[in-house]
Amino acid sequence: MTKMTPEQIATKPNLRKRIFAGLIDYTLLIGVTIVLFIYFGEKIENGYQLNGFPALVNALIWFSYLIGFEVKFGGTLGNLMFDLQVLSIKDNKTTNLTLWQSFKRHMFDILDLWFFGLLGIILIKNTQYNQRLGDLLAKTIVIDTKDSEQFYKRFT
Repeated sequence: MTKMTPEQIATKPNLRKRIFAGLIDYTLLIGVTIVLFIYFGEKIENGYQLNGFPALVNALIWFSYLIGFEVKFGGTLGNLMFDLQVLSIKDNKTTNLTLWQSFKRHMFDILDLWFFGLLGIILIKNTQYNQRLGDLLAKTIVIDTKDSEQFYKRFT
């Protein structure tokens, strides 16, 4: 595997756009989850829970939205609304994400979003390519497609 060089990758934090994109995405997902709890949730001592098929549907919706959209379109609806694109920086011949990369990115969302996104913000502001934990582990970057100063050039 060849090491990436600054001439190949140029990113910016895009914090405001990334925060708003995340708010849109998680508002949609939490809204769908609330609807599922209202219609299919079972009352328990401290609230409600989803069991069986409704729980599976909820998991499939999260998976399809976060991972499916990223793999198919390069970003979720929130990302696309703010001209953000997730790119693979793995040593291969394409910048397209793999299913596994997208899954790894989102496996760590709970940590990146912990305490109002503090960990994600700290990492985005302090890593070489403005990556959050999920991006670091999945070998991905997020660029603003409308900013000509942000890019990832592959040399094959």
